[in-house]
Amino acid sequence: MKSKIVIFLAALGMISMNAFSQGNKILPFPILQKKLSNGLNVVTVPFNSPGLASFYVVVRAGSRDEVEEGKTGFAHFFEHMMFRGTEKYSPEAYNEVLKSMGASANANTSLDRTMYYITGNASMLEKMFEVEGDRFQNLKYSEHDFKTEAGAVKGEYTKNSANPFQQLNEKTVSTAFDKHTYKHTTMGFFKDVVDMPNQYDYSITFFNRFYRPEYATIIVVGDVKQADVNRYAEKYFGSWKTGNYKPNIESEPPQHETRFAHVKTPGFPPYVSLNYKGPAFSDKNIDLPALNILLRYLFSSTSDLYEKLVVKEQKARSISGGVNLSRDANLIGIGASVVKAADMQYIKDEMQKTLEEAKTKPIDPKKLADIKSFLKYSFAMRLDSPDQIATSLGQFTWLSGNPESLNNYYALFDKVTAQDILNVAKKYFVPETLTIATIGPGATGGVK
Repeated sequence: MKSKIVIFLAALGMISMNAFSQGNKILPFPILQKKLSNGLNVVTVPFNSPGLASFYVVVRAGSRDEVEEGKTGFAHFFEHMMFRGTEKYSPEAYNEVLKSMGASANANTSLDRTMYYITGNASMLEKMFEVEGDRFQNLKYSEHDFKTEAGAVKGEYTKNSANPFQQLNEKTVSTAFDKHTYKHTTMGFFKDVVDMPNQYDYSITFFNRFYRPEYATIIVVGDVKQADVNRYAEKYFGSWKTGNYKPNIESEPPQHETRFAHVKTPGFPPYVSLNYKGPAFSDKNIDLPALNILLRYLFSSTSDLYEKLVVKEQKARSISGGVNLSRDANLIGIGASVVKAADMQYIKDEMQKTLEEAKTKPIDPKKLADIKSFLKYSFAMRLDSPDQIATSLGQFTWLSGNPESLNNYYALFDKVTAQDILNVAKKYFVPETLTIATIGPGATGGVK
């Protein structure tokens, strides 16, 4: 598998045939960083993509940072508002600039960040810096524009909430968390979304708090030179004023008993999930890589449990498991789509039985090696374009503040032992930290 990836990358002229095998970095390209005097970090990754470059701005402010009562959903809201224009570039003028460089632009928000991105003509890199520097420092919108966009956000919330999985996600996090801001989703609490049109003044406060250089990282990947990137960053972002706001995010108190969340939806495929409290992101601690390996071993389509429940017994349509990579401690989720609601307790019991066995039964050495290779090199295979590289760097930038965390994190996989797998199974999969979440036809999930 490894040799195939090296050949693939080398064929694209990206790396030498032995660079990937000799190095310990999942990203086989230099991550060049420079921090401006105002705290803005500027990251450049030269990449062999003739004539093409991706320009990303990562703002380390997401729904996690919404700490005030009645003021949730604003990180996501600014994903919309940032396209409302400035005095220099109206929304129409901004779109014309994008067209002129054959570019596409968009944004998205999650728990820990909001990310903005453009991919287009590398020869127009300076123009990318100009238009982005303008809107990040000079965003301007009227109260009418604000209320119009707030209405659109409410419509998006209403549309999304029609999905039972979205409803379950909201109930799960609001049940699992008592104090931490992970208690609300990226969209925010519905009552806050409804009230958002009345929060024009607060929206300006939110922007002035978080749209500051100390919260931001620029990532440029593609047919570029670091000297040009740094020069343009200084020219168009160097005068961006530093702020002084830091949110006070409450720590989550320990959970001491199993909790339950349920969505009653007759006629919808039944679903059951086990949600345990997991670790915060770290690129130094072995727990997250060990959990990723364990969950793939136990709950992927190649697992023994999948063979039993999905293939042989046909009581489940699918099973899966994953751990959230987030700045603070979040949930480890294991879920199954169930064929008949009457089998939900059985499926839940089988998943927990599998987790219990993992606490005492070491993983087969060959399986461990195979899963390590799959997780690392399937990820490496995706790093084949400027936007994919920038997206991956963006993730580890918002998690740790340092894009090199991508390399540090994946280097940990090589260190995971069978004993580490046993240790994380014992540490995290305990009933005291569990929230059981279900979708089914009854008033309760019928699962205990």
